[in-house]
Amino acid sequence: MKSSRHPRHITSKWKKNAVLMESSKLRSYLPETRRFSKEHLLNMLMKYKMVYVKPVNGTWGNGVMRVEYKPHQRQGSYQYQREKTIRFCGSFDELYTSMCKHKLRGSYLVQQGIDLLKYDQRRFDLRVMVQRTPQKVWTTTGIIGRLAHPKKIVTNYHSEGKLVAAEKLLSPYLKGSRLNSYMYTLQDFGEDIANHLKISFPGLREIGVDVAIDQKLRPWILEVNTSPDPFIFRKLKDKRLFRTIMKYARAYGKYK
Repeated sequence: MKSSRHPRHITSKWKKNAVLMESSKLRSYLPETRRFSKEHLLNMLMKYKMVYVKPVNGTWGNGVMRVEYKPHQRQGSYQYQREKTIRFCGSFDELYTSMCKHKLRGSYLVQQGIDLLKYDQRRFDLRVMVQRTPQKVWTTTGIIGRLAHPKKIVTNYHSEGKLVAAEKLLSPYLKGSRLNSYMYTLQDFGEDIANHLKISFPGLREIGVDVAIDQKLRPWILEVNTSPDPFIFRKLKDKRLFRTIMKYARAYGKYK
């Protein structure tokens, strides 16, 4: 019987972020994150000009809002987008009131916005799958790209995003050996994250790291999912990745 003292699934984004912040190696790859409040939203918006507001326990991109401060914009200096709807506001108070009306119930956080790379004019990020082998070693078993719907702010497959090979999405920015080297770096990145998290969360068996790549090709840890969907990897042409992922998932009892 599985011990509740060491859960395999950690839902709180806040808890996972706090643990990652303890790592001097990983801390610099975390966007600044604060608990959602009127004061924190204003301070972060003035500092970064664009932030994401997310439910602490949300999944599949539900309830996420992209908030921007554009002082010279005609429609209003503030705007935010949820799903496909963009709302413009003339003042910060108006923005905050409107956002509170449209956010989901429960706690939220405010996260520094990362200007994601684009492919075919659509934002994308990467999902790095890392699993614990029967030998109790953490290994990266797959990396896949998530291309946002043209009118949406989140890249999730469950929110009309498209699954694409990571190499294809990165190909306009990196070629040949540089691309191969970058992919290996991402593999190591995923394993470093897993090896740090396992200290505080010894029940973990798998993680899916959502990695944003900015305009300077710097990776950022957007979120760590502790119950990642392995079936997204079925969308790749190379089926060997999916078979490996499922083999490990069955070994630690996720599937019969």
